[in-house]
Parts: sequence; structure tokens; C-alpha cells
Amino acid sequence: MDEIEPKKKYITWQVLALMDFVTVIGFDDIIYNFQNQGMAVVFSWIVLLFAYVLPYELMVGHLGSAFSEDGGGLSSWMRHTSGDVWGYLTAWCYWVASLPYLVDVANSMVVSFFWIITGNGNLEDHLSRASFALLTAAITILFIFFQHKFTASLQVLSIVGGGAMFIMTMLFVIMTFAGLFNGAHIATQPMNLHTFIPKFDLHYFSTIGLLIFAMNGAELVAPYVSEMKDGKKDFPKAMMALALMTAFLTIFGSFAIGVFFDANHLPNDLKMNGSYYAFLALGKQFHMGKILLYTFAVTQAIYMGAQLAMLLDGGTRIFLSDTAKKFLPKALTKTNKQGLPINGYWLTTGICTFVLASSAFLPGINDIFNWLLNINGIVSPFVTCFIFVAFLRVRFNPEKFPSEYTYIKNKPWAIIVGFWCLLITALGTIFSIFPQDATPGTSKYTHELILNVVVSAALMGLGVILPLIAKYQRKRVA
Repeated sequence: MDEIEPKKKYITWQVLALMDFVTVIGFDDIIYNFQNQGMAVVFSWIVLLFAYVLPYELMVGHLGSAFSEDGGGLSSWMRHTSGDVWGYLTAWCYWVASLPYLVDVANSMVVSFFWIITGNGNLEDHLSRASFALLTAAITILFIFFQHKFTASLQVLSIVGGGAMFIMTMLFVIMTFAGLFNGAHIATQPMNLHTFIPKFDLHYFSTIGLLIFAMNGAELVAPYVSEMKDGKKDFPKAMMALALMTAFLTIFGSFAIGVFFDANHLPNDLKMNGSYYAFLALGKQFHMGKILLYTFAVTQAIYMGAQLAMLLDGGTRIFLSDTAKKFLPKALTKTNKQGLPINGYWLTTGICTFVLASSAFLPGINDIFNWLLNINGIVSPFVTCFIFVAFLRVRFNPEKFPSEYTYIKNKPWAIIVGFWCLLITALGTIFSIFPQDATPGTSKYTHELILNVVVSAALMGLGVILPLIAKYQRKRVA
């Protein structure tokens, strides 16, 4: 272990687990996938948790332990295992894939503030699409300024937001089961084994990517491994704690939602307002009025703020901290006195504006919210594939890439599991191109399908421009 600096403030594995929990899973993720699959999502969560999520998070723990001194996270892993070009491509894809979700998080903050102010979900009756987009952009710019001025904000927001959201989720589950023991009615009927079995059709497979998206992001905190006292040992501990929190939230949370919502007849705006409807219904059941609703709305606002800060800081670090300089224009490598890549933050704003503009052609705010969410089911799993590629390269060459923590000591089994996770993620990416909130054959379905292809390709393709600019700058200097 390296020498410990006595006056340096280190991140503990408990804090890192909460920081990661903020980016990996939330109450909204349960709502999103409940609307897609109904009670059958419980089956999907259980299968994916054991067959995908636990291996994925422990692979991240292995990689974090193997490259504990690097500040670029996933881009560092790919650069070390596959070369500078793959390091850059991974960094770009990872960073740009987080931007649709960044916009979605900013959207969610607008929704949470609206609920705090009005106490209802009639957002579309009060805001136009343009106003909704402007508020989203304003929140993004505000957080860029906030993150720039207050470098400690990330940990504070993560501890408060992640801890409060986990407590609210536990409270929701516990109170739901307490209500059932006291004779409360279950909205989803019939509630039997058949209710939990999915219908394996195109719609079901098109929702797998969003399930993967809901549970990925563990690697986003990898740049902070170097800020831990003993990253080689403590980072895997954080991943294990994260897996346990994820299991509790997804399985029991989904069942609890089925108690308050009839999975066979769900509200059209469930993805946007379902979390608030759930706490409103829980409060009414226990004769507490809107207390739980407002408590959750404030928690949601803080939680989304933590996500926004995490995405702006962690994602931009992955892109700019460890990528080979020859691929980047000089302006993007510039940092301020606090060491923050301020120009990278503004580039983030520009690309988010492009994503928002692409969604402007959809008919309503609810459609915009759903599409922005679903586009994440395409681009996010695509980038997650790089994690398994890096893991496979490490396990094929264990002597070259030693790690204090080893996930599956048997090399052949480790490689099989790595390929399995890569296959599931790749298939989830491909099937997610098909829209989930529109009926096949309708103009809306065709419109969203075209947007899915064009926007996804544009986001990934933009990465080619930066090396060209950097090459042009080098020629001018020469």
C-alpha cells in the first residue's frame, strides 16, 4: 500500500458506495421499468441481479483494484488494456452517452420543483414544451456554476441525497408491507405466480436496455479510487455494498409499487409522475395527507441534484483526465485553479442543447420525458460493453494486470462470465432501438425509431471531430 498522507481527506468505502448508489439506482428507475413490464419486472430484476448486476459490479471492483492509481476510470482501463485509441473512444462514448441522462435528470428536477410548489402533477397544463426546455437548460448551467465554485459539493450532495433516497425507499417498502398486514388492498389483480412471468415478445426485449441502464453506472466513481485510503481493498467493498442496496430497492420496491398501481392499467404519465403518485397514495392510506409526498419531492430534488453533480464531475473527469492528449483540442484539456475541466462543462451544455432540440418535435412534455429516458437504454448499455471488454483483456493477461481483489479466481469461468455479460449488454443495446412507449405502425413509433437511430449515431459520431481538430492544431503549431 502506498504511503498515507496524514493531512489528506480520504473517501471512505461507505461514502463511495452512497456516491455510486446515486448514479446506479433510484426510486424512479423502479417506476420506469414497472411501466414497461408491470409486475413481471420483479422476475426480470431477480434474474438480472444474480446473472448480470452482481457480476458486473464485482468486475468493476476487480478493475478498480487493478488500476487503483488511475484517475480516468473506464477510459484508463481501456487505454491500459487496448491502447490510446480505444482509451479515447471509450472516454468519448462514455461521456457523451451520459448526456441524455444528464438532460433527463435536469428534467426530473423541474418536475420535482413543480410538485413541491403545486402539490400535483399537472405540469403540462402550466408549462409549454419551450418553457420546459428552458428550465432544464437553466438548471444544467446552474449546476455547472455550482460544481465549479464548490468542489466539496459532490460528496455533500451524494451523502445527503443518496442516504435520504435510500431511507425514503425503505420507508415506502416498510410502510407498504405494514399496510398489507393491516388488510390494505392490492391494486394489481390477480396477484399470483403467473402475474410475475414476462411475455417474451419484442416489447419485452426492447425494455432490457432500460433495465441495464437502471442498474449500471458503478464505474462512474472509479476516478475517485485514487482518493481512497486503500483503494485496492476498499473499492470492492463499496461495490458489494452497492449490490446489496440495489437488490433491496429493485425487488421489494417493484412489488410495493404493484400494491398501489394496477399493473394492468397504468397511468400514461407514470414514468414522469409515478414516484410522486406512489408517496401520495401511501400518505393517504396512513391518513398523513401530503406530508410523505412533499418529503419525497424535496428528497427527489436533492437526489437529482446529486446525480447532476456526479454526472457533470465524474463523467467529465473520465473524458478529460486520462485520455491521450493528442486526441483532444487544447481548450478541452484546460483546467481552472480548482483543477476542474471548465471548458468540458460548457461542451456538455452544448451537446445537451442538441439533445433537447432533437426532442422538441415530439407532441408533449410527457413524450419528451419518456423519449429522453428511453434513449438512455440505447447509448448507456452500448458503453457498458467496454467494461466487459476491459475485464476480459485483464483476465486473459492476469500476469500483466495484477489485482489485489480478484473476481472469480478460476480464469476460464471468469472469461465465460465476462463474455456472458458482454452478450447480454450488446443485445440489450440493439433491442432498445425499438420504441417502448409507442404502438408499432403509428407515426409516433416511426418518429421515435428515426430519432433513436439518428441521435444515437450522432452522439457517438461526434467523437471523430475532436481528434481532427486536435490534428489541425498540431499542424498549425508545426
